[in-house]
Amino acid sequence: MATVLYRLGRLASRRRWYVTVFWVLVLAALGFASAKAPAAPDTTFSTPGVESQRAFDLIQQRFPGAQADGAVARVVFVAPDGRRITSARDRATVGRFVTAVADGPQVAGAVNPFQADAVSKDASTAFSTVTYKVKADALGDTAKKTLKDAAQQARDAGLTVEIGGTALASQPSAGGLGEVIGVGVAAIVLVITFGALAAAGLPLLTAIVGVGIAMTAITALAGTFGLSDTTGTLATMLGLACGIDYAVFVVFRFREERANGHDTEEAAGLAVGTAGSAVVFAGLTVVIALAGLSVVGIPLLTKMGLCAAGAVVVAVLVALTLVPALLGFWPRAVLSRRYRRTGQRIQGVPGNMGSRWAAFVLRHPWPVLLATVAGLVVLALPVAGLQLGQTGDEAKSTATTERRAYDDLAAAFGAGFNGPLTVVVDVTDATAPKAAAATVEKRIAAVPGVVSVSPVRFNAAGNTALFTAVPAEAPTSQKTVDLVHTIRDDRPAIEAAAPGASFEVTGTTALNIDVAQKVQSALVPYLIVVVGLAVLLLLLVFRSIVIPIKAAVGFLLSVLAALGCVVAVFQWGWGASALGVEATGPIMSMMPIFLVGIVFGLAMDYEVFLVSRIREAYVHGSAAHASIATGFRYSARVVTAAALIMIAVFAGFITAGESMIKMIGFGLAVAVLFDAFVVRMAFVPAVLAILGDRISWLPAWLDRLLPNVDIEGESLSRRHPATTPSEDPEKTPV
Repeated sequence: MATVLYRLGRLASRRRWYVTVFWVLVLAALGFASAKAPAAPDTTFSTPGVESQRAFDLIQQRFPGAQADGAVARVVFVAPDGRRITSARDRATVGRFVTAVADGPQVAGAVNPFQADAVSKDASTAFSTVTYKVKADALGDTAKKTLKDAAQQARDAGLTVEIGGTALASQPSAGGLGEVIGVGVAAIVLVITFGALAAAGLPLLTAIVGVGIAMTAITALAGTFGLSDTTGTLATMLGLACGIDYAVFVVFRFREERANGHDTEEAAGLAVGTAGSAVVFAGLTVVIALAGLSVVGIPLLTKMGLCAAGAVVVAVLVALTLVPALLGFWPRAVLSRRYRRTGQRIQGVPGNMGSRWAAFVLRHPWPVLLATVAGLVVLALPVAGLQLGQTGDEAKSTATTERRAYDDLAAAFGAGFNGPLTVVVDVTDATAPKAAAATVEKRIAAVPGVVSVSPVRFNAAGNTALFTAVPAEAPTSQKTVDLVHTIRDDRPAIEAAAPGASFEVTGTTALNIDVAQKVQSALVPYLIVVVGLAVLLLLLVFRSIVIPIKAAVGFLLSVLAALGCVVAVFQWGWGASALGVEATGPIMSMMPIFLVGIVFGLAMDYEVFLVSRIREAYVHGSAAHASIATGFRYSARVVTAAALIMIAVFAGFITAGESMIKMIGFGLAVAVLFDAFVVRMAFVPAVLAILGDRISWLPAWLDRLLPNVDIEGESLSRRHPATTPSEDPEKTPV
């Protein structure tokens, strides 16, 4: 493989105009196709195989239009202390509000709370539900202004008025100022690392080109494959992350080969043949992790994973072709200022920070290993209390009217009022449909933890009934989760009391519970598939039993430690206020899967690049300990830079206004921190130092079976002896 990539790198550098024009044309063609393509479909989140989804599908079928996804405003009215909302004055105020809103544009209906029994028992609070004919994103400014003006008039009359629902729901930014700062920090890190603006800017440029190609392709294919607007979110994040990392690896190796005296074309070929080999296999591990998201069985997650995998493939291709082509345009500009000024290939200076750290670990491998493992295990302990779920308005800032409406409803009607369960009863086979549905309603109302049920409502055909059951606890409470399971476990007895009737539980709360359970049950199979395939791939790459197993163990330690930190902050509330987290609660259901998939890909990037350089020195004749020192001297700096860039970018999302985005940004930043600086820089060299020459152990029969992919560039070293890393600790490349 190294020879093939070497030739590709030379060709890309020699034909740099053709390569550059090719990628520009690809981007332009896909941009044109995406502009002409039909708009992305407005798909609904679906979770096949769970009860809440089956019940939802039945409602859609039996109650046409009943679940229309138009915007909804739940307007909450709270009377001042000492007054009742049922007083003549306040009833008139609420009535004027309902009349004003009902006559507004795009309104399907507005319910008077005094006619719908939507008043709290203490008569302090009432709420009106306003439904619209269009979705929230299609709601016009006039309709919104009508709602706001009517609410303000009620406030002027002395009532506290808050508006929940989707009609006026705020859309917090994905990252905010912190994300811009994060990108700025990434640029600064690149400049410091390379000591040249051209070298720092090239990875950013090629990563943007790669993301542009991937995203325009996704947009162009959205109509054909049913890709929604959210499908490309993960592709953007990972395309940018991997694109920068892969370009940094190639540019860094190019500079090294130039410092070793090779001309531009030869240096590009050697860079792609060595660092490019690591990029190919690192990219394959990322693709495995992302394609493995299909194991979960959620279509949206599968599409997101496959689109992101495509973005990573583009990032790999760009790193192998466009990067060496652009290096051909600026062969000297990407070199450090010191090299351009002195022209010296090798500087006789003491070993760099990477080699000094490696020397420390080599002297004390057992203490470093034990301290590393113990620290990560302690940080991972909170994972034992992990609770998955989905937060709603209760996790928003108290500065939002949605959060205040949520709190007012919970205070007046009970914590579970914001998360009612919807029960759909199929009475097609019942001889007495109304009696059967009423029996189901009474039995569920008697289940401990259910505080109230609504009247039964039948469809036009009379074969299906609907009612809601309000739990005693909040939607994200473990008691509510237990209540849903209890109702479902009591199904045989309840249905036996209502012959011919069957029921299922759905609604947003039940759906969130089912999704959490589905994701949690899929997490272990996902880990087995992803880690197992990656171990096989690393076995092929490094021709060693020990290295893949070590890589898998190190990854599990870092990702579990990161998830433990997420639980401690966002579920337990440790340090939550410092991050601006308004309310703690369950961890987003998709978070563990996202964390495992994304961090696994980035971790394998660092693993392949770092260990391949160590093994490169080893197969070229260095002793085990000398190989570790050499690998760190040449790779620690670039791995550190790549990790700092990712940490800066991910940490920018912590400033977002939404708890979910904060959680993702925090989790990814912490995971990369642990994996790059604890696992790769301490755990890995300590294990390798302890094992010594045994790191390359491979059974003879397996050695004969495995093809030699030559990721270390051994075939290139026979042609170019000067490319072999120097073992002299007093010499480091510019």
